[in-house]
Amino acid sequence: MVRWRSGTVTRVRRRWRGAVELEVRTPDGELRALAYPDLTGEPEPGDRVLLNVGALVMGLGTGGYALVVALPDRLPGDPAQDGTTRDAGHLVKARYTPLQPILLGVDEEASPYRAVMAAADGLDALPVVTADLHSALPAILAGVRAERPDARVAYVMTDGGALPAWFSRTLDGLRGQLAGTVTTGQAFGGDLEASTVHTGLLAARHVLRADVAVVAQGPGNLGTGTTWGFSGVAVGEAVNAVAALGGRPVGSLRVSAGDQRSRHRGVSHHSLTAYGRVALAPADLVLPEELPAELAADVAAAVAPLAERHRLIRVPVAGLDEALRASPVTLSTMGRGLDADHAYFLTAAAAGRHAATLVTG
Repeated sequence: MVRWRSGTVTRVRRRWRGAVELEVRTPDGELRALAYPDLTGEPEPGDRVLLNVGALVMGLGTGGYALVVALPDRLPGDPAQDGTTRDAGHLVKARYTPLQPILLGVDEEASPYRAVMAAADGLDALPVVTADLHSALPAILAGVRAERPDARVAYVMTDGGALPAWFSRTLDGLRGQLAGTVTTGQAFGGDLEASTVHTGLLAARHVLRADVAVVAQGPGNLGTGTTWGFSGVAVGEAVNAVAALGGRPVGSLRVSAGDQRSRHRGVSHHSLTAYGRVALAPADLVLPEELPAELAADVAAAVAPLAERHRLIRVPVAGLDEALRASPVTLSTMGRGLDADHAYFLTAAAAGRHAATLVTG
């Protein structure tokens, strides 16, 4: 259920692409809140706001924010009907929720890319890195850049985590580094909108002209601690989609020496389930050539059964640490930075490096 609050904006704290962070005074005290102006309009000090505070009150993963639902006393007007193709969009996302946006799909009739998408039937051996967590994205990108600095990299964002791409400060910080973001399924707010991972991949290849694509969920991760109850299970489904379209799946394994939860130490059970039981097509599963000895032994034992279906690839790490430290965005996963969970980021960077070696042309 929704936990509602009404409050008054006291200060605009900061902005990034698609989002604005606020301080809001409520009967419970001051709260940090996040608004998406494309959904709610532009909040200003003095505005009354309606808030959803459920995840904040329960301590769940919304970045410590209450979420602005509406500015009830100053509703934004209807989108301008200026004759652009954007007006003709009818792709509904976050469907049948009170804030469902209506968007222009990349393959809709009114899209400028309609003809390209209608003709697109495959990925032409595009290397596609699949990852469990959004935090892997900048590390994968660093690995690609270390091997092939001029490669065009596109991000295909699935809907397992945050639905608005605007929630991600990482994406804001990677502007100019990525060829673009395609939001798929119920996710929205990317440079291009697609209804499925399949059309998102095709858009990455044929519209954004990517040399490498990365598929991962947005920020946040749903998990219950059970074998099947986690949003990252979609990684295996992404491998199948890449293979069905004639791409080259490259699996970024979730490896950690810093996570205190036993199910995520070494190789996370998320990776073992997604690649071992959900992915029906073979992928290149990448490991760094150098890991601390004890961790390396644990990882080798965990991934050995995956070799029955997949190709285990060991990638040299020379230069990857430097590439990770040069990332234009802060590297962080589950609150741990690069030095606190070096193996996690190094493994993601190795997957990026391997994908870059598969680029043709």
